[in-house]
Amino acid sequence: MSILKIENLKKSFGKTEVLKDISFEMNEGEVIAILGSSGSGKTTLLRCVNFLEKADEGKIYVDDKLIYDAKTAQKMSAKDQRENQLNFGLVFQSFNLFPQYNVFENVTLAPKLLAKEEKNTAKYAEIDKKAYDILAKVGLSEKLNNYPCELSGGQQQRVSIARALMLDPKVLFFDEPTSALDPELTGEILKVIKSLAAKNTTMIIVTHEIEFAKNVADRIIFMDDGVIAEDGTPAQVIDNPKNERTRLFLQKFNELK
Repeated sequence: MSILKIENLKKSFGKTEVLKDISFEMNEGEVIAILGSSGSGKTTLLRCVNFLEKADEGKIYVDDKLIYDAKTAQKMSAKDQRENQLNFGLVFQSFNLFPQYNVFENVTLAPKLLAKEEKNTAKYAEIDKKAYDILAKVGLSEKLNNYPCELSGGQQQRVSIARALMLDPKVLFFDEPTSALDPELTGEILKVIKSLAAKNTTMIIVTHEIEFAKNVADRIIFMDDGVIAEDGTPAQVIDNPKNERTRLFLQKFNELK
């Protein structure tokens, strides 16, 4: 049984078709890296799956349960949308931390708000313990009381990862997690993602780090002009691409190395 199934997803902005009938499935514990040029639809795909944009057509399933159908999306209540969003965690390229909160508060805010909504504030102690554990795993135990402005870009991104993990998402999404970092800090984020992959965390990673994608991903999806041009193992897509557009993209990457 697939943990995530995307079926015939389409999205346009005005007259511009950004996603043109995207379909794929993934299994629990699988890591998919999505490659493609800017404007190919990668980020829009992530935003549609995470309900930050509403797809014009298509369906989304989690554990074979339909959680989004474009035909009935307008009837979805805010409560149902929020519950569906909890299936996913999204780490943005620009960190998106709350500047007025310290590291620990950034990480515990969402789960404590949910516990408060459920009138279960007794859960706060459990949330705190979980936050200590996750922050230790991403190497931030010494930064609990620091504010985002006091952290490096790499540390801020690790806070973003910890925050996403706090809600136990079934699928963790990364949107260009190293694009806002200088090369020196990129390695520390890739190391954290690699450690998550080693623990069978189900992930979809939009990235331009092709060597990293090759080493960490079980599958590579190459997107071009709003469609999936190629989908296969790293050996198939990166080492032996069948699609001409994939070959040209990888050739340009190799020329820039």
